[in-house]
Amino acid sequence: MTREELLDYCLAKPGAWRDEPWEGDVVAKVGPKIFAFTGEDSVGLKLGRTRAEADEWLREFPDDASVMPYVGRHGWNTLRVGGAIPDEAIREAIDDSYAAVVASLPRAKRPPTD
Repeated sequence: MTREELLDYCLAKPGAWRDEPWEGDVVAKVGPKIFAFTGEDSVGLKLGRTRAEADEWLREFPDDASVMPYVGRHGWNTLRVGGAIPDEAIREAIDDSYAAVVASLPRAKRPPTD
């Protein structure tokens, strides 16, 4: 999966939009909140309500998953694309991150559901 394919997948979500809050750093947001940090060969995602839940990714993919700096303590991990993590698992992780961030938004700020 390329960075563009990954970003396209993120932006296909209801209410998702592209932002560049820091020069050169492209993220996908829903409402005012980030649900995916995209890198050249990685994606940063909310992968658990707690650090312990997100650590499951580190155990399963020790060479391709890592704790994100600064926000990692809140359940955010970086997943390397093109390694041992299957593309379908990355898409599911994007879905989970998006759902977690949407659930944290006030009801009035959530995108409409089909």
